[in-house]
Parts: sequence; structure tokens; C-alpha cells
Amino acid sequence: MYSKIKAVRETWVCIPVFIIILLTSCNPVRNTDQEVYQIPDLMKPGDKGLILQEFIYTTENSPTPECHASTIEETSSGMITAWFGGTEEKDKDVGIWVSRNEGDGWTSPAEVVDGVQSDTLRYPCWNPVLFQPETGDLMLFYKVGPSPRDWWGMLMTSADDGKTWSPPRKLGKGPNGDLIGPVKNKPIQLPDGTIICPSSRETRLPDGNLIWSVHFEKSIDNGNSWETIGPIHDGQEIQAIQPSILLYKNGKMQILCRTRQEYISESWSEDSGETWSAMNLTRLPNPNAGTDAVTLKDGRQLLVYNHTQRGNDFPSGRNMLNVAISEDGKFWKPVLTLERQEGEFSYPAVIQSSDGLVHILYTYKRRTIKHVVIDPR
Repeated sequence: MYSKIKAVRETWVCIPVFIIILLTSCNPVRNTDQEVYQIPDLMKPGDKGLILQEFIYTTENSPTPECHASTIEETSSGMITAWFGGTEEKDKDVGIWVSRNEGDGWTSPAEVVDGVQSDTLRYPCWNPVLFQPETGDLMLFYKVGPSPRDWWGMLMTSADDGKTWSPPRKLGKGPNGDLIGPVKNKPIQLPDGTIICPSSRETRLPDGNLIWSVHFEKSIDNGNSWETIGPIHDGQEIQAIQPSILLYKNGKMQILCRTRQEYISESWSEDSGETWSAMNLTRLPNPNAGTDAVTLKDGRQLLVYNHTQRGNDFPSGRNMLNVAISEDGKFWKPVLTLERQEGEFSYPAVIQSSDGLVHILYTYKRRTIKHVVIDPR
């Protein structure tokens, strides 16, 4: 899609002026979101559908200088969140922190694991992902390593809704190196019990170019062993990572991904994730920032994302965070603006709880984690 749009623009210089006027009067798709989408005003207390806005902890009580990449899950006793925190992203003191809410507020954040390898070696931790399978213990996936190009996946489990955790274990090896697990966004579980983790890999070639490619890691035994599917594209024409998986009533699956091409990308599967269509760019902007999405109980799809691109006038980059809804995964309507101010509001995580409410968690200026609850009905 990107290459086609670029080619059209390059050939316009050879078209007579009257045709140029005709084409431009048709309001073609451009990189300015206002020309394509109607963006809602910033949400405020009292707005229809807005149930709650809160911070997991206040900046005055921050356990670490910075935090990022939060995740949220519902348990039998309430809600649980996790994120990575430390001095700064990539610093060796970055560990995985957890807070729980069983109805009386969020517990004080507790560091549940770090990247210590030995008395003399410690690596940062990255991108935790919580997941409660239909049967079995709560799972906490995370990554350890010096960088996203050199990290590996880890897993801990909890039999008491996150109060205590098993010793961490490495996920193991796959055909393309270390297993990563769900790279940022939550797995899905199929009716037969199969767990599919949306994952991706970042590789730097000898010539300096980057490959960002999407793959999946599948388990049929509740996480004891894993099979790799993909990568599903070359990772060069469209550099995509951090997919979210959406499910459709007709049996199809869709992924939405972060890219370096300034737009969210997508791919579709008709065989429960075994094979996937070509990766294509959507019309939804993406400033090279993480997104997340969830299939609602009524069949609609909900996406949380930064409806911006890099380098534009304000808002740009990660200083506006939005929610969009779609019936079919092809046409999206922005319905909420969660944030619109200077600063970073990014890396959302989203689930729908058993009561039908939607819980959204995201990085708030790298200083704390914000929790928003909305009623999608």
C-alpha cells in the first residue's frame, strides 16, 4: 500500500493540471489524520461510557524512576497488572513489578523478578504479559536480555492470583533462536485449549538494515512446550512487530501490528493461525509505537493506539492516545481520545472483563501507569 501511494504521487508531476485539480478535489488519503478520520475530543469525567480513570500508583510513591510496557489480566479474585520499571529502559536494574486489586484498591507495587544471571552479570527485563488460561495457573511472560535483538522469553506462574510466583524458567529454543513468548500483547486461547502467543523478532543485518518480522508461538499443553509458526512475512518491505490477535465469528483471525512505515499493518488467517495472508498497511496511522486490541463479547473489535505519526505538528508521536471500534476489522471509527497533551502516553494493554467492562492500561509519561475503565455498550 505504501509503495503504491508513493508511486502515484511520483507520477502526478506528469499529469496535466486539470487532472491534478480533479484528483485533489476527491480528498485522497494523506498522512494527516484529520483529512481521513474525525478524532473525538479529549474524554473528561462525566462522559458517557467513562467509568474510571486512576493511576496504579502516584508519582510521589513511584518505586522506580521510570516504568513502561504494562499488562493487565482478570483473576478469580480481581485484577492484576504488571510492567517493567527501573532507572531507564535498557538499564540493568529494570525488573518486573506487579500490583493487584481485589476490590479495595491497588496494592503497593512489588518487584517479582529481575534479570540477575550471576553475582557479576545482570540484564534488564522487558515487556511482561499476563495471561490466565481457561484451566491452570496464571501466567506471567517476560523477556530478559541486553536488547530486543538479543533477549529471550521467560515464564513464571501463580496458583494464587499473583500473590506468589513459581521460579522463573526459560521458554526454550525454536527454529529461529530463543523463544520469546508473547512479545507485548496477550495470547489468545482457542476452544480446543490451544494457546497462541503473538510474537515478533527484531534482527539487524550485516549491512545495518533492520528486519522486523511477526511470528507466533503455539502451545497445546498449557505452556509446557511450544511450536513456532512463521515468520509470516519478510520483515523488510513492511517492518512490523508486536501484533495483537482478533477473532471473528466466521472463524477468521486478524492481527494488527506496530510498524516503522507510519501505519498499523494487518494480516488475516482462515485456518486458526496456521497460515496468514500477506502483510499489508491499513489506513490507521502509527508513530512506531505499540498498540493493543481486543475482540469484544458482542463481536466488535476495539483498538487502542496513538492516532498520530512522527514529525507532524502537535499532536504527533506518542502524545495522543485513542480508541477505535470496528465491526469488520477493515473500517475503523475513532470513538475516544484518552490523552492529548505533551508527553508520552503509550504501550496500551486492553482486556474486557467478565462484567463486560473494558480495562485499558498504558504508560503515563514513563512515570506511572494509568488505568481507564469504559463501558462499551
